[in-house]
Amino acid sequence: MTRPRARDLGLDLPGYTGPMNAITDIPDVLVGVNTRIEGDGPLRTGHGPVRTGVTTILPRGRESEPRPVWAGLYALNGNGELTGSHWIRDGGYFVGPICITNTHGVGAVHHGATQWMLRQYAHTFENEHLWAMPVVAETYDGVLNDINGMHITPNDALKALDAASDGPVPEGNTGGGTGMICYELKGGTGSASRLIDLDGSSYTMAALVQANHGTRPWFTALGVPVGRYMTDDRLFTKGEQGSIIVVLGTDAPLLPHQLERLARRAAIGIGRGGTPGGNNSGDIFLAFSVANSRPLMQFDSPKLTLECLNDEVLDNVYLAAVEAVEEAVLNALVAAQDMTTLRPYGRVCRAIDHDQLTDIMRKHGRCR
Repeated sequence: MTRPRARDLGLDLPGYTGPMNAITDIPDVLVGVNTRIEGDGPLRTGHGPVRTGVTTILPRGRESEPRPVWAGLYALNGNGELTGSHWIRDGGYFVGPICITNTHGVGAVHHGATQWMLRQYAHTFENEHLWAMPVVAETYDGVLNDINGMHITPNDALKALDAASDGPVPEGNTGGGTGMICYELKGGTGSASRLIDLDGSSYTMAALVQANHGTRPWFTALGVPVGRYMTDDRLFTKGEQGSIIVVLGTDAPLLPHQLERLARRAAIGIGRGGTPGGNNSGDIFLAFSVANSRPLMQFDSPKLTLECLNDEVLDNVYLAAVEAVEEAVLNALVAAQDMTTLRPYGRVCRAIDHDQLTDIMRKHGRCR
């Protein structure tokens, strides 16, 4: 069954989207998921149930030559992990895929992503002295998944990478987002895009999120305090227990320092949803640009020429990023489906009630 998205419900979302309203609207960007849902019943560590997976983004598709992807990073709250972050800050780029999984799966996914890079860029790795440094991010799914069972393997990452396509992004209970909770509702994977026109040139700004953050009273949609009205089936009594990873991508020509500034705007995007960035939350944001494709630095010329936008025209770029992040979180919530909790066992993490949501939004003039 095809799940609706926030715009399908009539929510009064701003901006103009790309054809798929997803990060795959950016030329050459591919997304793949591998979803693991196995077993049922009470938690038996090491045996399941398993509700987890891996989400992958290939910024340069399946090019056979490793090329830098210009990037910037911002951590609103650092209670989480994103590998390769030190080099992104120092070098201003990464090479290869971006992977997102659960907290205890980072090592396995890193291993799988390294295998993929060695295979994908085989000629370069065989003939040059190179090293792989994949980008792997995580959020915690231990309420809904046997996270301590360590079920994620390198092969799960390889399956997600091999499945990557330029089609619609599978949202909700998919990939790394399979076992995630957002505002005490079922969360997960979400994506959205915006089209920007700058001085006659058209660019795409897009977000992909793994939404696993927030408490119900914080939840806000398009300025409406939705969590104030959705008070049933709450899960947490001791505050927030999750995180959010935001990946912002664009084909606009931006340099690393500009992409770092762009990554900061993801904080405003998730803030529109109501979260203040709780103490236990890992709120980590990566922004990349596929523009300025060049050889690796080891093989490039001593002097580089890169195109970039003037900072003075970036306001609409920032606005597009904020809007895309806000909508991606809503898309994750709207696409998700109920899932039974394992810790404690037997409660239900409810997906957002579409009728209740639209009724609340309509009463506040934010639903068509």
